[in-house]
Amino acid sequence: MGISSAFYSGVSGLNSNSQAMTVVGNNLANTNTIGFKGSRHVFSDLLSTTINGSGGTSQVGRGVGVSTMDSIFSQGTFESTESNLDVAIEGDGFFILKEEGNETAYYSRAGAFRFDGDGYLTNPEGLRVQGKLYDVNGELAAGDATDIQIEDTGLIAGESTTELTLTTNLDSESAVLALADFDIDDNDTYNYSSSTQVYDSLGNSHLLTTYFIKTGDNTWSSAWSAEDADGNILQGQFADNLVFTENGILVGDAADPAVDTTADIAAGDLDWGNNSELTGITITFNTTQYNSDSVVLSQDQNGYGAGSLTGVKIDGEGNVTAFYDNGESTKIAQLVLGKFINPNGLNLVGNNLYSETEDSGAARVGIPGAELGSIYTNSLEQSNVDMGVEFVKMITLQRGFQANSKIITTVDELLSEVINLKR
Repeated sequence: MGISSAFYSGVSGLNSNSQAMTVVGNNLANTNTIGFKGSRHVFSDLLSTTINGSGGTSQVGRGVGVSTMDSIFSQGTFESTESNLDVAIEGDGFFILKEEGNETAYYSRAGAFRFDGDGYLTNPEGLRVQGKLYDVNGELAAGDATDIQIEDTGLIAGESTTELTLTTNLDSESAVLALADFDIDDNDTYNYSSSTQVYDSLGNSHLLTTYFIKTGDNTWSSAWSAEDADGNILQGQFADNLVFTENGILVGDAADPAVDTTADIAAGDLDWGNNSELTGITITFNTTQYNSDSVVLSQDQNGYGAGSLTGVKIDGEGNVTAFYDNGESTKIAQLVLGKFINPNGLNLVGNNLYSETEDSGAARVGIPGAELGSIYTNSLEQSNVDMGVEFVKMITLQRGFQANSKIITTVDELLSEVINLKR
């Protein structure tokens, strides 16, 4: 090994420190990149040369090389945002995205999502976020994750009322009346009434009135009336369907299963005359009979009118929920996350995206949780680059580059002396 070998040791140092400086520069350039994971350089010495001397065999190094560039997947800090579609992951998971018409999965920590013109949840580059869809019963459907789409971006259909629950108190001092004399136009033929807005299958609202008639000691009957689209009055009666104990407690259900505390309006009785489907209503009475004014404490029915989309939100479990101006909400899908045994083996493809390789292994895919990571809403994960650390690395790399350049200039001077020996 001649003196010129030191040249190549110096050159290897220049090259290695230059490549490492590129890593530092990339980290600093992405200080404000959402979900960015910084990298680090790892140096290793090159093959050595064996020298035989009087003292035996020894080895001399031949310079330095870059062994690998590792990604650092430490947790980044969270930034609070005002967008309901911004989400961040606490843990080791990745969001999963796919291009339209392409089954190749990409992985990202950047959760700045939005909807495109077709109602698909995407990232800023247009890749579609993957999730498990909910079925019509509000349960997660079986099968693989797929694109998340809000299909009802316009009006959603209304839902007809099929159940009505009335929580009331009926005055125990009310006068006893005869059900046979009941007349909706005569206030003296019933003791109390309450009205509830109900809906047909087209989303039209109707007023359903329930009447209470005390027919004996601790015994009440009920009746109902409604008006169809043509102004015709629909009505019906239920005899002695409300029986109370001496303490004013409604008899039925668990207390006495033989007594039914509901009233069923048959579907044929509710022909609204507007080409909507015939739908009956089951009225459940949650009623007491105390010495107090008759009053409706609450009423609840399960129908609603047509509604238009007002917004979409992702909650802490990764559920994508659509909200409508009729007060209804619908769960569309739940985000899925992917996790890798060796995330350092992932391939960087740009735009905050990774793709899996043989080194990374296949992704373990599932819904957010303790294993794959937790979802934080109205948040974005910031870059995990520490500027202070990067500037310290920059200083040390600069000094290393300078030291290796000195090797080259010094060896050049030595060679000059050797050449001068001939003079």
